[in-house]
Amino acid sequence: MIEMDAAERNVLLERIRALSRPLQPEPTGYPPRLQPLADIRAVIFDIYGTLLVSGSGDVGPASEEENEQALREALAAAGVLDSGALPEAPLGPLLLEAIHAAQEERRREGIEYPEVDIVEVWRRLLTRLVGEGVAVEADLARLRRLAIEYECRSNPVWPMPGMRETLQVLKDRGIRLGIVSNAQFYTPLMLEALLDADPEALGFEPSLCSWSWRLLEAKPSTALFQPVLEQLAAADIEAAQTLYVGNDQLKDIWPASRLGWRTALFAGDRRSLRLREDDERCAGVMPELVIESLDQLAGSLD
Repeated sequence: MIEMDAAERNVLLERIRALSRPLQPEPTGYPPRLQPLADIRAVIFDIYGTLLVSGSGDVGPASEEENEQALREALAAAGVLDSGALPEAPLGPLLLEAIHAAQEERRREGIEYPEVDIVEVWRRLLTRLVGEGVAVEADLARLRRLAIEYECRSNPVWPMPGMRETLQVLKDRGIRLGIVSNAQFYTPLMLEALLDADPEALGFEPSLCSWSWRLLEAKPSTALFQPVLEQLAAADIEAAQTLYVGNDQLKDIWPASRLGWRTALFAGDRRSLRLREDDERCAGVMPELVIESLDQLAGSLD
């Protein structure tokens, strides 16, 4: 994707701030399991439901009704087309069709867990509307603006309590920080908009960050973890010295465990905790830590 210039970036950051409101995690009642972990040299995080409180519990909308309203508001707000020009028929199914079509193309290429580039998904949807006679303005800047207008409405996020302080404590101890997350281009922008610091300023090393939208492959595939695994190995950091923190037993704990990483399940928000107890892939997979708040993480690392 073409990199955005500073002016566009600033507009998108301001839109995220304008559309965002504080969210608090909802207690899960899931029992924590805390113990000291020794010799951890790198901590890699999931984003949605772990570092960010997510209104829907994951990347994407919470319900069909909210999805439809958010979609129509976003199309108007982004200047793609006037709300009065929108067809009366529901648009949500068209968006899902575009997502599924992009995923199916990747599956035909042999990718088991495909990811989409959300900008291209929006381009597909608008092309469909053009074919139905709707006048559309769809340059790249408008597409990116549309993606953010929609995401902030359909899946509001807010920094998890204790996030910045936990990252600072880990960084001060010399622990290397990274991200492996199902995400889109706007995810790093959301961190920057809500914390006034981009991921690198928060302590995350770019070489230790792997984003699904860049690889077009999503968790629970271990392929998303592989680039970070290789970077850590090049720095003589072993798998057993790496801790992965996430809220989903299948998408986070299972693949990280397969790579030999140590794992911590974040059980701090009812909306995003995914235990996957009926999934056979997770049978017998046990995180070493279960934490209810991010500050418990720093307290568990020797």
